[in-house]
Amino acid sequence: MGTAQHTPAKHPARPKNTATTKQKLERLGLVSAPDLILHLPLRYEDETEIMPISSLRPGRAAQIEGVVIRSDASYQPRRQLTAILQDDTGEIGLRWLTFYPNQQQQMQVGRRWRVRGEVRGGLHGYEIIHPKVTVADSPLPAALTPVYPTTDGLSQPSLRKAIGQALEQVELTDTLDAALVKRLGLQSFCEAIRTLHAPTPEMDAHALLEHTHPSWLRIKFDELLAQQLSLAAARDARRSLRSKVLPANSTPDSLCARLLQSLPFSLTPAQQRVSAEISADLQREFPMYRLLQGDVGSGKTVVAALAALQAIDAGVQVALMAPTEILAEQHFQKLKIWFEPLGIEVCWLTGSITPKARKLANEAISTGRARLVVGTQALIQDTVEFFDLGLVIVDEQHRFGVAQRLSLSKKGEEPDATTTRTTTRFDAESKVQTLANAQRTTGKPSENRDWIPHQLTMSATPIPRTLAMTFYADLEVSSIDTLPPGRTPVVTKLISNVRREEVLGHVAQACATGQQVYWVCPLVQESETLDLQTAVDTHLALSQALPDYTVGLVHGQLPTAEKAAVMKAFREAQINVLVSTTVIEVGVDVPNASLMIIEHAERFGLAQLHQLRGRVGRGVAKSVCVLLYQTPLSMLARQRLRAMYETQDGFEIAQRDLDLRGPGELLGSRQSGVSLLRFADLATDSALVVAARETATELRATSPHIVERHLARWMRGREDYLRS
Repeated sequence: MGTAQHTPAKHPARPKNTATTKQKLERLGLVSAPDLILHLPLRYEDETEIMPISSLRPGRAAQIEGVVIRSDASYQPRRQLTAILQDDTGEIGLRWLTFYPNQQQQMQVGRRWRVRGEVRGGLHGYEIIHPKVTVADSPLPAALTPVYPTTDGLSQPSLRKAIGQALEQVELTDTLDAALVKRLGLQSFCEAIRTLHAPTPEMDAHALLEHTHPSWLRIKFDELLAQQLSLAAARDARRSLRSKVLPANSTPDSLCARLLQSLPFSLTPAQQRVSAEISADLQREFPMYRLLQGDVGSGKTVVAALAALQAIDAGVQVALMAPTEILAEQHFQKLKIWFEPLGIEVCWLTGSITPKARKLANEAISTGRARLVVGTQALIQDTVEFFDLGLVIVDEQHRFGVAQRLSLSKKGEEPDATTTRTTTRFDAESKVQTLANAQRTTGKPSENRDWIPHQLTMSATPIPRTLAMTFYADLEVSSIDTLPPGRTPVVTKLISNVRREEVLGHVAQACATGQQVYWVCPLVQESETLDLQTAVDTHLALSQALPDYTVGLVHGQLPTAEKAAVMKAFREAQINVLVSTTVIEVGVDVPNASLMIIEHAERFGLAQLHQLRGRVGRGVAKSVCVLLYQTPLSMLARQRLRAMYETQDGFEIAQRDLDLRGPGELLGSRQSGVSLLRFADLATDSALVVAARETATELRATSPHIVERHLARWMRGREDYLRS
């Protein structure tokens, strides 16, 4: 292979990036020197030694020096540049799948270079694809070379130079007292930062890469401590706001007492405990922001109903918003049965009701005649004006976008609140947070024009403890941690798709005994990219396979009226088998349904599988959930299915979901694009979370100057943590 003689095709000029280095740094949020010192490496490259070519092994990064002995730029069948580099011990191939003229100039025969990259096995021996090429025989660095997160046009050398200058400019004094650092067994901040930016070769490379090195532990602790301190400040800021006090009526004739007397069941101790927590919050002068979490079927609705009745008894309106019409209607029907005998008008408002019905509903809401309003995001439309909204309840809050949740509570805030409000970043993006200038009603006394509604959010997806202590530490959390008596355990079976006929036999048998069946599919119509059994195809196939039984179909694309009619028929046992997408994931309560088939279960998330399984086991019959999967399974899918098989505890499921996926997906839109923790890992750093939480409490009580100093370092340039 000799040097190419043919004329190369003209290569387009390398695109120029006209942004300045300062502008590129700002894209990364690096505005000041303190920002730069906390911009820590993703990984490290060992450029402290030159390796003989004969010692190289595939799959490992290596740095070598040698002379180019061959070079070739070819253009057919595809464009590439190849070269052979030789040292005293052997030869290795270099290859660029795309290249520029200056790279071809570099690889002229006889030139000597230092080359670094991952060694791979090629057709003609070892090779390095797209190697890093630098000047040979230059001094070797004494420390590992950091590789930083970067942006288009900002090279690693430029970034390293900027960070190196910042390290010389910034005073790396500790924000924490030496005694506290020693008691916690942490490195000093200065030592940790300098180590992470320039670790020596003898340091534990694995610990640096896995973020378990003592230097990483100090940085992760500081980050978690800053988060805990900022969330505590958010709680304090919220307590300076005003809400209407909603006293509990303890008389035997109160609305709460009358509802409890009418129910065919008694509250569990867990339900009584969380009801008392919510009741106490409603009686305070500052707004309640409480998350009510409980496993599938734990009885959150009756707890929410009692909170609503306390508010209504105190003279204000209540709004309950659900993410889907199916779930909203489930709440409406149940609450209507409970509330109308108490003389309370319950109003229904969704996007699908007729213009006439919407006009009547809006009138009932704006005049205050409707004391409880249940609906979907139609509640946040501009035409909806509440007369005296005092409590907002949002079910399955994680399924709403941030703007939707904000807009509902916006309905209850008084105009004068604009002059006193200071929202926090976590308040504004995580809960149904109140904003200013939204309730356009008249006739209320002026002294009440600066209060905002209480907020109660509900979720059937329990929050793992470490997540609750970090991203949800700015609100109160109530947990219903036991199920009501009578809930039958659901048997979970993992069955391969090749045994489909066997599953059909179980479906026919269940129908023959009078039981009803769910059959859930991940898609509505055929996808060209995913070979999944669709809901439409499955409905047709089951209708043919079960001619003696009625098979229904419901999915999100159906017209609302048709969807409601199908669900009503299923509840009334007119449909034996309901083929559905995940629209029945939450809120559907049909006690006679005892068999759940989840098609392509490997495609669903763990929390979603658990929610779907919770649709059965609500009656007295033995219930079964079949996870019908298609092989081959990925490792993640295998772990999810194993978790479903091994436990029915929603809190354990949530913890495993956190371990498998990390906090990003579990938080949903709570973050609204804001970065999660940059360095700490909630799946592995739970001990640091506990230590940071305890330290934050201690520092706020004894050392406000340390709190201020620590937040100044960690929140610089990240004001979105502190304000919306």
